[in-house]
Amino acid sequence: MSRIFIIGHTWPEPQATAAGVRMMQLIHYFQKKGDTILFGSAASNAKAKSILKKDNIETCDLKLNDESFDEMLLKFEPEMVIFDRFLTEEQFGWRVDKLVPAALKILDTEDLHFLRKARHLALKTGKLTEDILFELELTKREIAAIYRCDISLIISEIEIEILKKQFRISEEILLYLPFMLDTPSHNWQNLPDYRARKDFMCIGNYLHEPNWDQLLFLKENIWPLIRRKLPDAQLHIYGSYAADKVYNLNKPSAGFLVKGFVENASEAFQKHRVSLAPLRFGAGLKGKVVESMRNGTPVVTTTFGAEGISTNEIGGFIAGSPEEISNRAVQLYTDEMLWYEKQKVGFELLEMKFDLQQHTKRLSEKISAVSENLNFHRRMNFTGEMMKQHLLKSHHYLSRFIMEKNKKTAESN
Repeated sequence: MSRIFIIGHTWPEPQATAAGVRMMQLIHYFQKKGDTILFGSAASNAKAKSILKKDNIETCDLKLNDESFDEMLLKFEPEMVIFDRFLTEEQFGWRVDKLVPAALKILDTEDLHFLRKARHLALKTGKLTEDILFELELTKREIAAIYRCDISLIISEIEIEILKKQFRISEEILLYLPFMLDTPSHNWQNLPDYRARKDFMCIGNYLHEPNWDQLLFLKENIWPLIRRKLPDAQLHIYGSYAADKVYNLNKPSAGFLVKGFVENASEAFQKHRVSLAPLRFGAGLKGKVVESMRNGTPVVTTTFGAEGISTNEIGGFIAGSPEEISNRAVQLYTDEMLWYEKQKVGFELLEMKFDLQQHTKRLSEKISAVSENLNFHRRMNFTGEMMKQHLLKSHHYLSRFIMEKNKKTAESN
């Protein structure tokens, strides 16, 4: 049993984001092993924080550039520190290196932020993603964080290949770890059948730029084509953080219905016949696509939506242009035999790609191997050790400056 300190970029929201689902999967894995977990974040979200407390996870509020973090770290004495996204490693990693240098450092990337950013810029500018990758400051920052950690959890095999081939990062500090799902096949027999479902659906967290772009793409380019062939069909839009700009798209006369946050996403998936996820950029695994397959709802998505799952066949269709996406959606909606065929493909992919036992075993073996030979592991990653030293010096003095400035501001008030 180990003492594990997880530093969250946000408090996990498994009902709202795929990142929240991923984090809770990791927490439950360590919790089941009997490890002691402390989860801290500088974010403010009392409701999300309460989710952890219900699972008997100890929590703490973190402050940036504040010595209270040091005191808490020394008191807890973690044997493992997990950083939720590279930003938390930038903010707190140097303090961990200074105060508990023997702690195993794990970075959960969630997805490669620089890859998502580069793809977004490529969509807007027409440049090649590969060219943009090497221009971004974000690329350098995220890769530096990967080097400074002992293990980085990478959610997609595509991203593993990018890191290894384009950036020459050793696979010794990387671990492919997708969603870890316990999906016994007997559960799928109880799902609503084709005739019990109706209409289309789309879901997403609308603070996430790829989801907002997807929604506009659907409204302006795809849904009118589907409605032309299926004039009575409706598209139900679900998702968290649906601000006014999302609700302003609501148009019942066109069958475009913005529903907003749904407490139980599985129930929403199981009511509808076809899921639409026409993402035009992004990175990592797409929770909406995986959840479509888990709930037996065939999905029409793009290569970005299918990335990390399959390059050719999915529990639905991979399509590109608005015309192709709309045609495939109508085909799935109206062809009952095809619907069942694609549903079955989705179930098979889930068992093949995201088996809980397989991936927790690999995670356990990797952590054990690195922990038992930590000094040698770090010696082989000399670039990371060098970057740690640089960050320690630069952030130490910057943090001291900010802390002194904050003290003087407090005193003057």
